[in-house]
Order: sequence, then C-alpha cells, then structure tokens
Amino acid sequence: MNTCNIDISFLQSIQSMPAEDWDACACPESPNSKPLNIFSTHRFLLALEKSKSVGEGTGWIPHYIVAKSEGTIIAVAPLYLKYHSQGEYVFDHNWAHAFEGAGGQYYPKLQISIPFTPATGKRFLTKPGWDQAGSNALIKGAIHLAEQNNLSSIHITFCTDSEIDIGKENDLLYRTSQQFHWKNNSYSSFDCFLESLSSRKRKNIKKERKLANQFGGKIEVLQGPQIQEKHWDAFWLFYQDTGIRKWGTPYLTRDFFKEVQKNLLDDTLLVLAEINGRYVAGALNFIGQDTLYGRYWGCIEDYPSLHFELCYYRAIDFAISNNLKIVEAGAQGTHKLARGYLPVAVKSLHWINNKSLRTAISAYLDSERAAVEEGNEVLTSFAPYKNLLKK
Repeated sequence: MNTCNIDISFLQSIQSMPAEDWDACACPESPNSKPLNIFSTHRFLLALEKSKSVGEGTGWIPHYIVAKSEGTIIAVAPLYLKYHSQGEYVFDHNWAHAFEGAGGQYYPKLQISIPFTPATGKRFLTKPGWDQAGSNALIKGAIHLAEQNNLSSIHITFCTDSEIDIGKENDLLYRTSQQFHWKNNSYSSFDCFLESLSSRKRKNIKKERKLANQFGGKIEVLQGPQIQEKHWDAFWLFYQDTGIRKWGTPYLTRDFFKEVQKNLLDDTLLVLAEINGRYVAGALNFIGQDTLYGRYWGCIEDYPSLHFELCYYRAIDFAISNNLKIVEAGAQGTHKLARGYLPVAVKSLHWINNKSLRTAISAYLDSERAAVEEGNEVLTSFAPYKNLLKK
C-alpha cells in the first residue's frame, strides 16, 4: 500500500526485522541511554513472541506495521489481530456485546498496543523528524487493512497526548481512562517524601511499612545480574496465582520470564519476600529512562501490608534513589491514593467501522471523559499531600 509516497507493509513476526531497524523508530534515544519505554523495544516484543505469549492460540496475532519512504523504514507500530478483548486494560466488552446483539461481528478487531501492558508510551513509533507523516501513514495503513477485511474496529491504547492530537486529526475517537501514578518531587529520600504528606497519612504509611517488614523474613530488591533463574521459578508461582484469580489463566508463559532473563535483565527490577528459605511473595517492575513501571504482583502466603511494601513503597524507594520521575503502578486501584499515588488520565484512540456503532460510542465517550475528569479532580482533593488538602 502507498500513502503519500510512503509504502506500508505488514509483518507477522518481529523476527523478520533487525532489532536496530525497529529500535531506530521505537527508541531512537538508545543505545546512548536507557529507552524511554522498554515495552516498545524490539527485545520486549520479541520476548512475547518467542515465549508464545502472543501468536496462534492466544488471540493476539502479530501484524506489525512498517512504513517506508524511498525504501528506508521511517515508522513502525505493534499491531495485533485480536479475537477477544483480554489483556488490554481499556475495556470495550460492552461495545462488543451491543454490536453483536444487533447482529454485527465485533471480533476479530485490530489493536495497536503492547500486549498485557497498561503503560503509557508511543504507539506510532517514528524516526526523528517523521512524527507527523509517519504517524499519519501508520493510521491510514491500519484503517486500509481494517476496511479491506471488513473488521469492526481499531484500538490504539495507552498512547501519548501528541498521538491523541494526530488521531483526532485523522477523525479517530479518543477515550480517557484512569490510573494512579506516583510523582517524584525531587525527594532526597523516602522520609523526605513522607514529610510532604499530612501527619495522619504519614503515620499510616510508617505503620504499614513497620508491619510489613515484621512478616518474619527479609525483602530482596534485585536488579540486573542479581536476578537468577531460581528467582523466576519463585515469581512464576506468584504470577500464576494472580493470573488465575484475575483472568482465569495467566497471560504470559513461563518462557517469557526465561526471555527476560536472557535479554531484559538490565530493564528489570524484582522485589521478593523470603522467609525460612522460601520466597513467598514478589513484585516485578520494568525500568524506563525516567519511569518505573510496576507490572505484576503475586504471593503464595499472605502477610499484612506486604503487598503495599513490595509494590508501592519499595518502588518509591527505588525511584528516589535512581532519580526516576514517575512510578506507574499499573491499572486501577483507588487504594493507591492513600499511599501517595495520584489519579491521572490515560488516553486511547478508536476507529469504528460501522457508522451507527461509531455514533453511539462517540456519545458515550463524551460523557465518559467528563466523568473521568470530574472523578480525578475529586480524588485529587482527597490526596494525602499537604499542599493538596482541602482548605
């Protein structure tokens, strides 16, 4: 396909493209520095493929978009053909039910996203200087593919504000959802962070941390080569427990964590709780250039407040020590507010093929955006920070 002298093609495996070509679009700031967002890199997407966490039988079928100008790759995007709405964290199940109830076929659909990863980052991955033209070409290429195959929709989730602007210029609908992020206000230590909180909230966090650290064992914070296969063996048990309870079956395979051990260790932070020689709980994080991304938590034994310590407080500790600006603690969870995480709006774009369905969804999104904005304002007014307290 040719779009304004930019050629569009699709790849069914990221192994068909050299890592340096993909990463020249996904993370042009590397290799001189850590990627802004590890999830869009060739090595992360390859880990999903090689571990068979995506591909046949998973409902996530890769169709990566590649845009070329005069034979040179100028933009790429992680595109998947989806046969369900699992692992996306921007929920469209009601849209599917409504459309299918009216006799339509919602699945399969197209998804431009990082599978199983509710973390904001660029989805239209372009070489420097090609942001507008490359993004436009990727959008047009995805729409052409959807129209040619009579697919119901395209969903670009957890994208950036600049991509929302480009999407609106291309007549895509945009959606706002809610997450909770911790922001580093140049704190020199965890105690410095605590001093920014109200007295009551500060005392509550100190009490939680004390209780958590009295669980009878020790907490290990592991990074890079400190992480060994035995740690993944333990974490796999935690992840399975969480996956079965939340989703019915884990999204990632055990081989995904083997791929992390091989190729993603420098991007990984693992926090584990050990008691009597056994690991009983853990939290997995990935490290971006200025953001720590909390991804998975699990346990095989319950201890009071240990979840908060491993997932939230140790993440804040690490961010402060490493001068990271933000901790993204994953999807949902108003309980994060009391622990210093503030509500933020996260964005997505949507193309709907059927005009009637598009009209209905557009009206719904207008009201939903207003509700999310109002909800974030209300929640922020109850945040534990001194400078945000109600007068």
